Amino acid sequence: MPVDPPQPPVTPPETPRQDDGQGAVVAERKTAKTEPPPMYQVVMLNDDYTPMEFVVMVLQEYFKRDLETATQIMLKIHHEGRGVCGVYTKDVAATKVELVLAAARRAGHPLQCIMEAA
Repeated sequence: MPVDPPQPPVTPPETPRQDDGQGAVVAERKTAKTEPPPMYQVVMLNDDYTPMEFVVMVLQEYFKRDLETATQIMLKIHHEGRGVCGVYTKDVAATKVELVLAAARRAGHPLQCIMEAA
């Protein structure tokens, strides 16, 4: 019966090997632990001058809300002084705030929109 020559021990790639003078070193590989990005709420604030219809239009156009949901959010803003329009990553939330503020200014309304950590 033929005998196989002995095989050198196999070192898993996760463990580093000492430099054996041959110039080859295997580095330890760690899996990166990624965390979800922090989220921010886009909040509209009530005022006595911006028409309710404009607020509903903004919620539909910039936050993709249907008429019923937009109306419910608008009523919450009207009755409670503020309402959450959506929750997004920081860059998306900041962009939505700027879009809403720009639309309000173009229409001549003092509507305020802010972002807060969720």
